[in-house]
Parts: sequence; C-alpha cells; structure tokens
Amino acid sequence: MDLSIVILNYKQKGLLKQCLKGIILAQPQLDYEIIVVDNKSDDGSLEMVKEIFLAKKDDNQPQLKLPITKPLAVPPIQTIQADVNNGFAAGNNLGIAKALGKYVMILNPDVAIVSGVLEKMVDFMQNNSDVGMIGPRLINPDGSTQYSCRRFPGSLVPVYRRTIFGKLPFAKKIIDSYLMLDFDHENNRLVDWLFGACLVIRKSALDKVGSFDEKFFMYFEDLDLCRRFWQQNFKVLYFAGAEMVHYHQQWSTEKGGIFGVLRRGGRVHVASGIKYFIKYFGTKIPVKN
Repeated sequence: MDLSIVILNYKQKGLLKQCLKGIILAQPQLDYEIIVVDNKSDDGSLEMVKEIFLAKKDDNQPQLKLPITKPLAVPPIQTIQADVNNGFAAGNNLGIAKALGKYVMILNPDVAIVSGVLEKMVDFMQNNSDVGMIGPRLINPDGSTQYSCRRFPGSLVPVYRRTIFGKLPFAKKIIDSYLMLDFDHENNRLVDWLFGACLVIRKSALDKVGSFDEKFFMYFEDLDLCRRFWQQNFKVLYFAGAEMVHYHQQWSTEKGGIFGVLRRGGRVHVASGIKYFIKYFGTKIPVKN
C-alpha cells in the first residue's frame, strides 16, 4: 500500500465530513487507506463516517453518493474510537499503529485536499529516499501563505512571543528568524520543523525514530518529532510543490500575549513548551545536511 492517511478528530464533525469528501473527490491514483481516529468527541463523528462513507451498496462496495454523473468508489476506511482524549500525539499514534502504507500522512480535519496533491507528495518521497518527512505549502482560505515551517526555537522565543519584550528590536529579529519570515515559502527547502497539520512521513523512518511523544498533550509534538528525525539523519523538507488550504484554528491563542495563559489552550501550550525545553536541555541542535 502506498499511503495511509491518519485523520485525528475532536469535535470537528462537519470539517471531518468535508475533509473525507475532499479526499474521495480527488480520486487519488494511489493504493491508499484512511484511518479516522476520534478523540472521545461524543458528537456522533464516527457514526457519521460509517453512515456516509462505509455503508455497503448493491455491489457490496462502499460508494459515496454525490451530485455527479456516477458514484465514486471509497477507499478502505478504518475508524478508531479512543476511550479518552489523551491529546494530539496519543490520538495520532493510535492511527499510526494501524497504518499499512509505505508512507503515513498526518492530516487535520481542517485541511482541504485537492486533486493531484497526494500523488505529488508520494512521488516526491519515492524519488528522494534520504527525506524522512515532508509538509506541503499551507495557505489560508483567502489565498495567503501560512508560515508552516520554522527554525528550532531558543528557550527565550516563547517568552518574547508572549511578553512586551518581543517588541524590542533584538527580540523581534529573533522571532522573525524563528518564523522564517526571510523565506519566500514558494520553493522547496530543508527546514528544522513542520506544522503537524499535514505531514507525509516515511513509515520505515517512523519505525526507527518512533512515533509522537505522548508526554505532549498538544503542541510541540511536531517540533519534537522533527528534531528526532534530524537526530537520526532523516531530512525534513518543506514541499512547496503541493498546496493545501488550511482552515487554521489556533486553540492555544499563541499570539494572545501573557494573558493567553489564562485560557486552557494557552496553559497547555506553555506546559508543552516547558516539557520540550526540559527534554532537550543541554543537547545540541541537530545540523541539517
């Protein structure tokens, strides 16, 4: 099998439905499967998946009914119901454990797939055996670019981003470098790390490096995984040749300043940051080559 698409859902029933429809409408010319993990949403998300995408038709094959000339065949879809919401890392790991593909795609329900994009990403991985992970160019619904690749942060970056110190010229320069504002985001480039909203990962590399670190409930698990890939000499690459729309929802209120920690998302973000810097305290940042 070429590709296993792991979609982790938490209370995003509508977006999940549209995401699945988008994948099937794109009719990827790949041998692929979809694994939907629900993180204890209790909103009928998996029931919706089974009703719309897994119902057997007259020929005993799942087909998606849409207002087009003929029904579209549906790929194999597994559903996994988590007993408890243990976060992004743990939920995705449930799907990764069931993946049969040569490549694993981590895909948020709020990312829209278009025709040909999955084939481009798999083809790139097939032709670049030294690359362990790629992420596409993510764009906002208005067509503007999301800055979805970044440099490894120093320990003071989160402080600068949440306090008035970030307005100082030297701190602003550090933040801009971290956000890679000096990069046009229209060309392929080796990068320190990629957002976990959409990743295509070589399964053999993942088996060697290990899956997401479940100590992170949410945030920093993608940064941590990319860092471990570089430590094991697997390249991480921003792939501008594939473009997807990301209806980004920033639960952490990361840009909400110091008062963002008063919200649960902000507290989770800060806690994950502390765990990350403790984990790598005293270790050297991997060198890209």
